Amino acid sequence: MNLHRLLILSLLILVNTFLSAQKSPFQEQTLPALWELKELVSIPNSGLSPKDIQKNIDWLTTAFQKRGFKTQPLANKGNPLLLAEQIIDTDLPTILFYMHLDGQPVAPSKWNQADPYQAVLKKADENGEWQALPWESVGETVDPNWRIFGRSAADDKGPIIGFLHAMDLLKKEGKKPAFNLKVILDSEEEMGSKYLAEAVAEYEHLLKADALIINDGPVHISGQPTLIFGCRGITTVNLTVFGASKPQHSGHYGNYAPNPNFMMAHLLASMKDQTGKVLIEGYYDGIKWDKAAAEIMAAVPDKKEDILKLLEIAKPEQVGGNYQEALQFPSLNVRGMASAWVGNQARTIVPDKTTAAIDIRLVPESDPKRLVALIKTHIEKQGYHIVTKEPTTEERLKYPKICYLYSGGATLPFRTDMNAPTGKWLEKAIKNTYQQAPVKVRIMGGTVPISSFINQLNIPAIIVPMVNSDNNQHSPNENFRIDYLTNSIKTFYGIMSTKYE
Repeated sequence: MNLHRLLILSLLILVNTFLSAQKSPFQEQTLPALWELKELVSIPNSGLSPKDIQKNIDWLTTAFQKRGFKTQPLANKGNPLLLAEQIIDTDLPTILFYMHLDGQPVAPSKWNQADPYQAVLKKADENGEWQALPWESVGETVDPNWRIFGRSAADDKGPIIGFLHAMDLLKKEGKKPAFNLKVILDSEEEMGSKYLAEAVAEYEHLLKADALIINDGPVHISGQPTLIFGCRGITTVNLTVFGASKPQHSGHYGNYAPNPNFMMAHLLASMKDQTGKVLIEGYYDGIKWDKAAAEIMAAVPDKKEDILKLLEIAKPEQVGGNYQEALQFPSLNVRGMASAWVGNQARTIVPDKTTAAIDIRLVPESDPKRLVALIKTHIEKQGYHIVTKEPTTEERLKYPKICYLYSGGATLPFRTDMNAPTGKWLEKAIKNTYQQAPVKVRIMGGTVPISSFINQLNIPAIIVPMVNSDNNQHSPNENFRIDYLTNSIKTFYGIMSTKYE
């Protein structure tokens, strides 16, 4: 019996030794990276709190200097940026990496943990529910399906840690990056980076590089390595239409006082048909692509059935022939509406006004000022008198249809030529690293406020996302899967090891 136990124990030791030997360098590097990510996530980082942002800058300054980087804060009108630089050889090209250290504000009561700024390790139970694990569960190995929950674990602290530990792994192996490195860490990305353009103009001499890599956002939903060659921009428009100067009794004035809810409904319906296509004249002007671009978009492994199931809808809008083509057009989205009261606060009145908040996702062919002008012209063609402030009594008595229109600023889009050398270089790096070609996305639907970098520095830019697509970024219970932390180290390592040419 003792001999039997001894044989079993010996076999277990051999199996564990074999399994340990099979760990890749990237899996081994994941363990120290996980502990460092835990530490960084546990520093609050709302862009609304300069004191907390400074704590993150201090921590990251130390972390980058530990890896041999020269660092300096770049002051601007908002929170400072952090620049880290490492010159490998003055004859080599320079690659600039953009990431951000700030995060969206949190609503603690919405999270399934006591403090969104305390990193919590969790695993899914048999019902798919996430259960907290003690950090002592992390031993010499860690389950790649476990996740670290906390604000900014995925967006965008995870990729920063992946970058740092790719550097650690290169050093451990006695290697150096194949190019000079610059890293710019934004501290107001989640606030729209409204001062970023001015900062880039001021510090252009420090930010000069041969190419820009943006490490933000999730990889394709398939989980495959992804290269994204552009992102849409955004601008906003608010519309308010008016009825009587104050709410009226629906018994006394129903059928007589114009109802602004119906007015708004007709106005918005005139802007889009039932398939989702915008009807505003000239809205899609200039949108076109060649056969090669169409083939690239068709090759993205989007499964229509999976997207419909994810969204729980029976049919998509018919803007473009597939999901990727839909992203090539400027959108017209009613993001919210407000009028009077609803629910148990509902009152028997004819409302006095109705407001619709609209956002427009921009593509490179769509100038925001032109689109807003087209919307204004369209509204006027529907018989509306447009005002830029609350209508006066004289205007109310003169014009039967009045619309207040306010348009906000714009974050511009960008799109890099998919056949440009930078794309070919990154595609080669991904292929060599993963033994498979990356998913190539012509333009993604979301917005990264980075066009100022690209325009001011006049360099090609490509987004290399790192995190799981179901990470809940900006939302309660944001999380980062452990195997994606491993992959972030692996991806950065592959890029840093590939000569830029």
